[in-house]
Amino acid sequence: MTRSPKDTHMKTRITELFGIKHPIIQGGMHYVGLAEMAAAVSNAGGLGLITGLTQRTPEDLAKEIKRCRDMTDKPFGVNLTFLPSVTPPDYPGYVKAIIDSGVKAVETAGNNPVKWLPALKEAGIKVIHKCTSVRHSLKAEAIGCDAVSVDGFECGGHPGEDDVPNWILLPRAAEELKIPFVASGGVATGSQLVAALALGADGVNMGTRFLATQEAPVHENVKQAILAASELDTRLVMRSLRNTERVLNNPAVERLIEKERTLGSALKFEDIITEVAGVYPKVMTEGAVDAGAWSCGMVVGLIHDIPTCQQLIDTMMADAKAIIRGRLNALLDA
Repeated sequence: MTRSPKDTHMKTRITELFGIKHPIIQGGMHYVGLAEMAAAVSNAGGLGLITGLTQRTPEDLAKEIKRCRDMTDKPFGVNLTFLPSVTPPDYPGYVKAIIDSGVKAVETAGNNPVKWLPALKEAGIKVIHKCTSVRHSLKAEAIGCDAVSVDGFECGGHPGEDDVPNWILLPRAAEELKIPFVASGGVATGSQLVAALALGADGVNMGTRFLATQEAPVHENVKQAILAASELDTRLVMRSLRNTERVLNNPAVERLIEKERTLGSALKFEDIITEVAGVYPKVMTEGAVDAGAWSCGMVVGLIHDIPTCQQLIDTMMADAKAIIRGRLNALLDA
């Protein structure tokens, strides 16, 4: 059910930083963060993000940014993940494409983005860096990032190696950080937005929840797999490689886990390449949801419908308002 969005504007340091109506960011997701996804979230009052490395070249990214701009006049950003690689992507080209396209928000992830910050900051771009620990968040603050996305153990994708859930990670971040931060991992509802704000965050970042929306440019099989899953249906893989990833369980994931169990410390990436390499086009575009390991958060247990992005964000904000002004306020008067 869509609730009225009236009077649900919420002012936090994150809404002020990015010039958005609601403190809700759509996380960068491979083969998901296309122009139509980012535009739908931004048009609904959040901050949509194009996933930079899904675009094969900087020129392709520039075209995708233009395509997004044709769909929305609201702020949107680009996610750029810096990965260690023998043959790294053309990062200078991607950064130049972002700057030349006039984008004013960038979510960085992966390796330390310090090398790229001067050019981004000179262009007036606000940078939010994704971190899985307080120590990494403090480093991001020290090098000049404008905000951090604090990723708890519940998140889909890479939760780091510390295994600290958001119930602990968020208040710890609030104790240490001066810059604003958002709660990332395990978020799907207005009540969780309120909880994140109560724990010191200035907003939330959602990935898996936005996968199950009408505008998400993924195969219907992916959306139905998310609806069918419970909070018990994700698995952690590649722990022995210190590249832990939370994924939705399927036969390929079970094969991968069995290889990890039998090979132990002798496991090499080459041993699991059939379960992890080239998976995303097959899953997201072709709908082959059992083709390999693909990122998914424990939050699937809270996803029961496939709304539009507008309906999702309106409902979250209306619920958040009702909880803050209703239930919580009533507790004070009891």
